[in-house]
Amino acid sequence: MTHYPVSRSAPVLLPLVCAFGMAISASAWAADPAADHGPAHAAPAATKSAKAPSAPDKAATPDAHEAPTAKKTTPLEGLPPASGNPMAEKIRAAMAGTVVSSKKMTVTVEDKSAPEARPTSAPAHSSAGSHSISPAAKALSSQRYAQARAAAVSGHASGNAPAATHATSGGSHGAEAHWAYEGDTGPQAWGTLKPEFNVCAIGKRQSPINIENGATLQGPAEPVQFAYSASDATVVNNGHTIQVDVQGDNSITVRGSNYRLLQFHFHTPSEEQINFKRFPMVAHLVHKNSEGQLAVVAVLLQEGNANPMVDKVWTYMPLDSGDRVRMPQGLLDVNELLPKDQRYYQFMGSLTTPPCTEGVLWMVMKQPVTLSKAQYKLFTQIYPNNARPVQPVNGRPVREAQ
Repeated sequence: MTHYPVSRSAPVLLPLVCAFGMAISASAWAADPAADHGPAHAAPAATKSAKAPSAPDKAATPDAHEAPTAKKTTPLEGLPPASGNPMAEKIRAAMAGTVVSSKKMTVTVEDKSAPEARPTSAPAHSSAGSHSISPAAKALSSQRYAQARAAAVSGHASGNAPAATHATSGGSHGAEAHWAYEGDTGPQAWGTLKPEFNVCAIGKRQSPINIENGATLQGPAEPVQFAYSASDATVVNNGHTIQVDVQGDNSITVRGSNYRLLQFHFHTPSEEQINFKRFPMVAHLVHKNSEGQLAVVAVLLQEGNANPMVDKVWTYMPLDSGDRVRMPQGLLDVNELLPKDQRYYQFMGSLTTPPCTEGVLWMVMKQPVTLSKAQYKLFTQIYPNNARPVQPVNGRPVREAQ
């Protein structure tokens, strides 16, 4: 039988062990020389006749561990010369230490300089039953990978994704400050929710107000000229009330100016008080002139016969906040909401919702109109209370048209 020098196995064994030594910090390799590498490892150790190496072998380092063997023999001959590579030196030291008489040799190499290194390609020799990774090594590798991944994810989050903060005034309305009719964001807090809302707290001409007949300016007053007609409209649930956006040529003329109707909406109970009395509901008709000034007509509603216009609006009432329903073309006629007696109380006030802008001309119809109990119940099931409390009059004159 021809004996091959042992040194011919080094080019095969060294890359193999190096690749897997870099993959995990502690690995156990079991190799069958006869099965995996043919005659290169088949010669018995006792009959080797190869020439001794020219350079003396290095002693095994503390990082090299020998597998348990029955006996030790002379060091292996024909090992590759020292290369200066730390990993290669450890393998060389381990191989130079012992030769075992059994078919398998276990070499354990610890590479503390690169504990997280991983293989980038498959080993060169991968036949069945060749090199298998021990369960302990797999567990250690998996644990270190998980730790490294968690650290990487944590570092990315802390460096590039600061935690989101939610101001108490924030809510589901995007950049708009959330306000409500009760709770921490109720009317008492409107002025603090946003700088633009501060007029709600410090304004001196705020709405609504309580109107006392004995304190009004009584006398002749110009009539409000209503010019409403059948129009298109869209019913909106804006999260605070039911609002009707009106299209078409609808306007009022008062104080020598023409104001176009933009929309109307409802509050329950009525925001305005007459001699400290509230009504079940009020409709606010919001108008605007060419100069950007606002004029609001308030129509008080009390329980009685069904209101035909309210019935049309309720028929197309959207149930979800932010939802919109278009009414049939030409169905809306706001004249159906107006009282027959169109005398009014007149004063300067503000919007009754944030930002509570002042300089709004108010006309509160003295005569209420009716709505049925069923119409009232339907609205209050969605908005049981959406009225701002009355605000101080602060000496403002209130005209009462006679």
